[in-house]
Amino acid sequence: MIYLELFLGFLRVGLFSFGGAYSAIPLVRDIVVQYGWLSDDMVTYIIAVSESTPGPIMVNMATYVGSTQAGVLGSVIATVSVVLPSFFIILLIMVVLKSILKNVYFQAVLSGLKPCVIGVILAVGVYMTARSFLSLSPSFSFDLKAAGLTALFALVYFGSRRIKKGGISPILLIVFSAVVGIAVYGI
Repeated sequence: MIYLELFLGFLRVGLFSFGGAYSAIPLVRDIVVQYGWLSDDMVTYIIAVSESTPGPIMVNMATYVGSTQAGVLGSVIATVSVVLPSFFIILLIMVVLKSILKNVYFQAVLSGLKPCVIGVILAVGVYMTARSFLSLSPSFSFDLKAAGLTALFALVYFGSRRIKKGGISPILLIVFSAVVGIAVYGI
C-alpha cells in the first residue's frame, strides 16, 4: 500500500507543479504532511538539505521520503513518479515544438503563468521566513554571525556585479562562502 501511496502522492507533485521546484514546495509539503510521512518542521529541514545537495529539489525530496518510508524500492518509485509527468510532457513538446511555440495563445498562457509562479515562490519564502522568525520554540535564537555573513556575501555579490558585468562566478562565491563559513564557525 505504501508503494501505491508514494507513487500517487509524488505523481500529483509531478503533474501539478508548474514553474520549478520552489513553486512546488507548498504542494510537496501538503502531500507529505497529509500522508504523515514528515512533520511540517521536518519538511523545512528536508528542503534545506535537498537544496544543498546536487540535483533537483523535488527529486531529492522524493528520493528521501521514499527511502525513509519504503527503503530503496520506495525511493525509486517516488523519484520515478515525480519525474514521469515532466518526461512525457517534454516528449510531447518536442513533437509539436515548432508549431506550439509560434502560437500566440500559448505565448499568452506562458506570459500569464510567469507572475503566478513568482507569487507562489514569494509566498513560500515569506511563509518559511515568518515560520522561522515567529517560531515560539525555546531553542530559537538569532545568530548574529549568520546575519553578518549573509550581509557580507550579499555585499560581495552585488559589489562584484557593479564592478564586472556578469558579477562573481557562482562557483567562486560558493567556495568563498565555504571558506569563510569554516573560518567563522569551525574555529
